[in-house]
Amino acid sequence: MANSNYTLTASHYLLPLQDMSCADEVLLRLHSAIEAGLQAGHTLRTFYTDHCFGVYHKGEIDMVTDADLASERIILETISRDYSDAIFLSEETHASLGYETGEFWVIDPLDGTTNFAHGFPWFAISIACVMQGEVVAGLVYLPLQNELFYAVRGGGAWLNGTRIRVSSTHRLAHALLATGFPYDVHQEHTQVIAALQAVLIQVQGVRRAGAAAIDLVYVACGRLDGFWEIKLKPWDTAAGVLILKEAGGRVSLFGEEPYSMFSKEILATNGLLHQELSRILRDFRAYDTFRR
Repeated sequence: MANSNYTLTASHYLLPLQDMSCADEVLLRLHSAIEAGLQAGHTLRTFYTDHCFGVYHKGEIDMVTDADLASERIILETISRDYSDAIFLSEETHASLGYETGEFWVIDPLDGTTNFAHGFPWFAISIACVMQGEVVAGLVYLPLQNELFYAVRGGGAWLNGTRIRVSSTHRLAHALLATGFPYDVHQEHTQVIAALQAVLIQVQGVRRAGAAAIDLVYVACGRLDGFWEIKLKPWDTAAGVLILKEAGGRVSLFGEEPYSMFSKEILATNGLLHQELSRILRDFRAYDTFRR
């Protein structure tokens, strides 16, 4: 479903949504997000191909590159041209919000920075718009693969203009799952490794590729059957969760409690495997699951 044509416009991607009775204001926000994502994606491809960028460490294994910062700047400037009063929750320069009401944008300009810095071609841009406490529009764009996953609430989930659905896998023994490790895994590894071991022996396979936004949309389109992780941030999951839900998937905490983008753990599946995975993972909860 990937498209090698990098010149498609935001309007092209929105064509399938025109007959879905989606609110115009939401479609306009998705249009702005897609324009921002495509422009930032072009910049990321250039940085990646030239491999000429600075790398800086925010923590022992947490890094940021010039490409992250350039991508974020493009996204914020593009959205601000359409919405001059836009409020952002973005990983690199607007990482705190202070409140959850009203309208704001949740942005990861480069999910998979470690991959990007090492030349591993697995990274994405994630942009979501929140209105009245609900994510109403979102996209995850893989610039090297030119795959644009997107959704609006109530309008289904899409990949490059084709509607997507979660898989029909209903047995753990046949399931391919994904997970990730938090940045403090060197200090707090016991629960993470124990959870991985508990799941690994029950399923067909587990992948750990290092970009939660991609893991979520891969569950949405049926390439994966489920995903779990702890200690993610809102920009890692906001867009991907909407896309997964609109594709028929299910998202919760490990114990099946309701999930929000500020939660400290996430279990995301095709729905058919959710209860079984919850029974395995509920013993390996993040220590601060119910705290912001």
